[in-house]
Amino acid sequence: MFSLAGKCAVVVGGTSGIGRAIALGLAAAGADVVASSRSAEAVDTLAGAIEATGRKTLRIPSDVLDRLSLQRLHDAILASFGHIDVLVNSAGITKRIPTLDCSEELWQSIMNVNLNGTLRACQIFGGTMLKQQKGRIINIASLSTFVAFHEVAAYGASKAAVGALTRSLAVEWAPFGVCVNAIAPGIFPTDLNRDILDSPRGKELITRTPMARFGTVDEVVGAAVFLASDESAFTTGQIFAVDGGFLASGVNQ
Repeated sequence: MFSLAGKCAVVVGGTSGIGRAIALGLAAAGADVVASSRSAEAVDTLAGAIEATGRKTLRIPSDVLDRLSLQRLHDAILASFGHIDVLVNSAGITKRIPTLDCSEELWQSIMNVNLNGTLRACQIFGGTMLKQQKGRIINIASLSTFVAFHEVAAYGASKAAVGALTRSLAVEWAPFGVCVNAIAPGIFPTDLNRDILDSPRGKELITRTPMARFGTVDEVVGAAVFLASDESAFTTGQIFAVDGGFLASGVNQ
C-alpha cells in the first residue's frame, strides 16, 4: 500500500521547508518528482537529491507569480513523463505586522503568492488531470485556515481562502477522478517562520500544543504520501491537520 511507483509528481515551492520534505518523501515512496521554485540553484541541488533515490526529475525553476513560468514547467513535465499524477502547492510567504499598518501592496503580495499562486498551479496542472480523468492535488493550508494568529491577518486570510479553494475544487473536479485535499501543518520551524518562533510567541505555541513540542518537516510526509496515493481515492475536500493536537486543544493545564 501507498506505493507511488510509476507516478509523476510536481512540488511547486518544493525546494525548501515543508515542500522540500514532501518532494523527497514522494520520491522515497517511488514517484518521479519535479521540485520547482524561483531559485535555479536550489532546484538543481534538490534534483540531485531526488536522483540519488533512483527517481527521475527535471531542473526547471518557476515562479507562482508568473503564469507562463508555471505553464512552461507543466509542458516540460508532460513532454518528459507523458502524465502528471500529483501536484503539491507549497509556495508561501508571510509577514507579521499590525493590520492597520499593512499596506494594500503588502496585502496583495501575500494573497498573490499564497492564494493566487495556488490557483494558477491548480488551473494549469488540474486541466491536464481532468483530461486524464485522474489526479491528486495537495494544497498547503495552515492552522490559520481555522484559527487566528496575532498580527498576520493577510496570511490568515490567504490560507483560509486556500481551504475554501480546496473544498470548491474538490466538489467541482470529483466527477473527473481528481481528488483535491490540503495539509494544515502545525508549528514546524522553517526559514519562513523561524524568527517568529524564537520569541515569546514560540513559547505560547508550545504551550498550546498538547505534544509540547514543534514538529519536524518529515512528520508531514506521511500525510502527503497517503493523499498522493491510490489509497486516497475516496478522500477529497479534506484539510488534514498535522499539528501535535493544536486544533483539538482547549485547556492543557
